[in-house]
Amino acid sequence: MKIICSKANLAKGVNIVSKAVPSKTTMPILECVLIDATMDAIKLTANDMELGIQTEIEGEIIERGMIAIDAKFFSEIVRKLPDNDVMIESDGSLQTTIICEKAKFDISGKPGEEFSYLPVIEKEDSIEISQFTLKEVIRQTIFSIADTESNKLMSGELFEIKDSILRVASLDGHRISTRKVALKDEVRDKKLVVPGKTLNEVSKILSGEAESMVNISYTNNHIVFEFDNTIVVSRLIEGEYFKIDQMISSDYETKVRINKREFLNCIDRATLLVKEGDKKPIIINIGDDIMELRIKSQIGSMDEEIMINKEGKDLLIGFNPKFLIDALRVIDEEEVTLYLMNAKAPCFIKDEKETYVYLILPVNFNAAI
Repeated sequence: MKIICSKANLAKGVNIVSKAVPSKTTMPILECVLIDATMDAIKLTANDMELGIQTEIEGEIIERGMIAIDAKFFSEIVRKLPDNDVMIESDGSLQTTIICEKAKFDISGKPGEEFSYLPVIEKEDSIEISQFTLKEVIRQTIFSIADTESNKLMSGELFEIKDSILRVASLDGHRISTRKVALKDEVRDKKLVVPGKTLNEVSKILSGEAESMVNISYTNNHIVFEFDNTIVVSRLIEGEYFKIDQMISSDYETKVRINKREFLNCIDRATLLVKEGDKKPIIINIGDDIMELRIKSQIGSMDEEIMINKEGKDLLIGFNPKFLIDALRVIDEEEVTLYLMNAKAPCFIKDEKETYVYLILPVNFNAAI
């Protein structure tokens, strides 16, 4: 095999596929990036058997072939090469030479035939949305997946397609995030649970351009994201996701309209008095036109008032401030609406059409008053 491509194209391709290289594995071949120049395109592939990524890069194929190279070494070498054309050549002995200007590396590779190719997915259905929308949907929901492996379903996100609407939902036992997107085409109803790790990596690769589209196809076991000459294939999480609709209520006794930036900044200031790992709640006292926020810790206390538009009853309620901050940071509107029932019932932050819904459970704050 002998190929020539620019350092910029090679570095971009290696960076994309490296997201699927496992940090620990008993199979050394999975620690490699496959360079495949057997056809008319140069393809780079990495695969950890749960998540696989393949991308095409521009370049010239002088001699066809393929080789698998240790991803860590390859990535570091490419990153530190001069900004010029790179030649990669391998012979029958698997010795691989990388040359850029006066820099020359000789490293051993592994047979490309031993590499675990991406599974061939018989696509049952597919949807298409813009890169911008998918990136936003992931950003607005991914923070509330659970970071524990004790419940596999909580480490993924629900992709529910119903009546040409895609709803993405995540939960961790203390909060729920949901986001809806209208689809252009009619497609059969479907529920999938996509690993959070997959969505995180897809989000990092997406350019986020509104004009560029992502084709998402799926079966009962796999989901495939195709965009910008890149294919991401992931296993789905097995099992039936939690019944989100039963947890989301439209009942409320207190409705609060508030400036999002002021609310977020106030909570952010309050957390200055809370050490990391210290679970001090922020107490919110809702009156007629004023919301009072206060927090008390070993460092000190803080009290601040914000003007609000309130309907319904006064209410005193406590929350984990981090959960409020996480939700408010991903809402792009100037004002947000809070729907509350009582001090022990969930708070809902949502828009009128319920394009987004954030459910946050309150905390016991008796000791904090």
